[in-house]
Amino acid sequence: MNKPVILSEDTLAAPVIADDDSVPKVPASMVPAMTVLGAISLSHFLNDLMQSLIPSVYPILKENYALDFSQIGMITFAFMMTSSLLQPVVGLYTDRKPLPYSLSLGMSSTFAGLILLSFASHYSLIIAAAALVGLGSAIFHPESSRIARIASGGQYGLAQSVFQVGGNFGQALGPVLAALIVVPFGQRSIAWFSLVAALAIVLLWRIGAWYKPRIVPRPAKKAERGSDALPTARVAFALAVLVVLLFSKAFYLSGINSFYTFFLIHKFGVSTQTAQLYLFVFLAASACGTFFGGPLGDRFGRKYVIWFSILGVLPFTLVLPYANIYWTLVLSILIGFILSSAMPQIIVYSQELMPHRLGMISGIFFGLVFGVGGIGAAVLGTVADHAGIDFVYWVCSFLPAIGLVAVLLPNLKRVKS
Repeated sequence: MNKPVILSEDTLAAPVIADDDSVPKVPASMVPAMTVLGAISLSHFLNDLMQSLIPSVYPILKENYALDFSQIGMITFAFMMTSSLLQPVVGLYTDRKPLPYSLSLGMSSTFAGLILLSFASHYSLIIAAAALVGLGSAIFHPESSRIARIASGGQYGLAQSVFQVGGNFGQALGPVLAALIVVPFGQRSIAWFSLVAALAIVLLWRIGAWYKPRIVPRPAKKAERGSDALPTARVAFALAVLVVLLFSKAFYLSGINSFYTFFLIHKFGVSTQTAQLYLFVFLAASACGTFFGGPLGDRFGRKYVIWFSILGVLPFTLVLPYANIYWTLVLSILIGFILSSAMPQIIVYSQELMPHRLGMISGIFFGLVFGVGGIGAAVLGTVADHAGIDFVYWVCSFLPAIGLVAVLLPNLKRVKS
């Protein structure tokens, strides 16, 4: 029985994709489909813009419902754990049975979550709304990451950066829109962002139409090994190292995303809107780091960019808890730029370890970001309630030191384009 597969998964993993002549052979040097990359990046922008509204409205929810930091952390936990647990499942399923229109259907869950969040009057409904938005993210990320790789033309780091930078800018713009719209007009104004979800549904349906013809049947065969031909044990070890690296990155960023506004308000006495603008600057710097990280990995090697981006940020994170408001802004820009350059390389490196399980791998690592972030938000919220926000940022400042384990990553063979 024939199984559906994605034409470009194998073509982009190696110059020849199959042993039989029933599957076309496409050179890995083909030109990237920039229109498709731009469209999937825009979709990622819209998806993450809506997701970023959740932490952006925390000060409003905290005041309206008298929530403590532990409850704030549990909202993030509900959103991130829903996404984290389901993403690998979605990725594994679509590796076997691709669903070109699933992206637009998943965005419908985000649409419903925003409507519910805008009208939620109880803490339990807020949790449910966050979980619905997380479900939309779980469906979106594995397949969209696969589409970015299909459209890459062999320039995997560039394609992953273009894809991810859309999400980063969406995360950056969310706090600004929250400051301009949600803060002055209240919780009900979140419903206006459901129009963004509606636009994303239409765009993702068009992308699905491009994606569908690139799903072709071929005879089922035994599992294939990665393009670098590493032994299974070394592949497993490399994936474990990447998980540790991603833990340090996601846990630190969870502290920034969930509690940065509270840190600024507590330490410097700034307004909620000013704190959200500072968060925007940090997230915009993260987006720039994501964009440049991919091409640098294509040029110099993914291992070295991963090592530098995670460990190189350590001096700045150690200084951040002691800085004044001016240097807090400067350090936030440097931290966001350097740390975020790692994510495209981690995803592409993991895909190169298992190039025929792109959906599952993308789901695991994108899901891990949300899962670790959710756990981090819950843990750090509890710590903040007992020891204060300042102590949370002091503890988090040491997390990038975990980046030392990047030296254990094996060198993969470079795919020639």
